[in-house]
Amino acid sequence: MKGLLLDLDNTLLAPKDEGPLPQEIRRWAEGLKAGGIRLALVTNAKPHRVRRAARELGIPGAGPVGKPLPLGFFWGLRRLGLPKSAVLAVGDQVFTDLLGARLAGLRFALVRPIAEDALAHTRGLRRLESRCRKSQTTIGEKPKGEGTKAE
Repeated sequence: MKGLLLDLDNTLLAPKDEGPLPQEIRRWAEGLKAGGIRLALVTNAKPHRVRRAARELGIPGAGPVGKPLPLGFFWGLRRLGLPKSAVLAVGDQVFTDLLGARLAGLRFALVRPIAEDALAHTRGLRRLESRCRKSQTTIGEKPKGEGTKAE
């Protein structure tokens, strides 16, 4: 991976947090940039939050981009100047972040949300996500119902 397209709300910053980005997030981003990884924010967050976070991280940012529509991801790819094959999208929601990344033809990393007290519409989507994920397997985990067999 040579680039990351990052969500903001509940991926890098709690949705109700109006303060600066946490120091550990800024250090993480600086380390990635120092290692040659290009970063951009592609988010549905409010414009003032996007501008502030992008300025603090020293990266381009756009939002709200209307995820799951893929247009914001295409904008991010152009800003990074990288092909899809070299970029990973990162976010906390299946029905906006993951779906949008897939529609744009990108690989995706789903992260745990920072805060549980999300907006009302997000809480509803989280319940639906939870039902969908119950049938999936985490990396390194045996599929549900599969016992251990001696080979």
